[in-house]
Amino acid sequence: MKGRTTLSIVVAYKYAPNPQDAKVLADGTVDWTRAKAAVSESDPVAMEMGRRVADAAGTQLVGISVGSAQVASPMARKNAMSRGFDRGLILADDAVSAWSATQVGAALAQLVSKVGDVSLVLTADSSVDEAAGVTPALIAGYLGWPAILDVAKVEVDGDAFVLTQRIKGGSRTLRLTGPAVVATTSDATTPAVPSMKDILAAGKKPVEVLTAAGVESAGAPLEVVGRKRPDKRVRQGKMFGTAAELVAALREDGVL
Repeated sequence: MKGRTTLSIVVAYKYAPNPQDAKVLADGTVDWTRAKAAVSESDPVAMEMGRRVADAAGTQLVGISVGSAQVASPMARKNAMSRGFDRGLILADDAVSAWSATQVGAALAQLVSKVGDVSLVLTADSSVDEAAGVTPALIAGYLGWPAILDVAKVEVDGDAFVLTQRIKGGSRTLRLTGPAVVATTSDATTPAVPSMKDILAAGKKPVEVLTAAGVESAGAPLEVVGRKRPDKRVRQGKMFGTAAELVAALREDGVL
């Protein structure tokens, strides 16, 4: 074994309905009744990277998740554990459906603390259903760790991690010697498709299930009081005789 042999690698994933199966009603509300829940399509990249990093570091990979009671169902657990996790720790409670992103982030941070000694938390760039992209920063904020986004590569170098982060105009290399929350890019790696052997073995992996009573409330609740479809934009249909007239109109509208 090499690297941080006693410190776990954690991947925070989401078990969520696929928005492609959802239907937007006339009043703007979303009907999820026909949407099948599964591991969020954006998470397998982080899971695959986590497995590779854990193998290189000679340590275990732990999956954590916060969701409704469905996330603890046998199908959901097999779905997640077949992705390479050694064990899981999840909060499964229907009360989570009404939680804000801040509350979910706080709960995920508490799950990280319950795992014990953790050197790295990996997440996807955003979830497939909400796509807000705030979860990595929220987890890091509650843990007091740095959050590093848009990471395309993670390598183990002794007791450190070397990250390749995409930035505007190129990339940069970071050497990480303390714990951090890392959000992967969507194309950081190609996830392996779980085999039948992986799926069967997943049912035997230990998964600890908590309820909302098992974590401290973070407050910051939000209540959705209304929804509506986006307003249709009416094209003005202006015609310009010269390029100069077009530029002048764009400047007047604040585009240029």
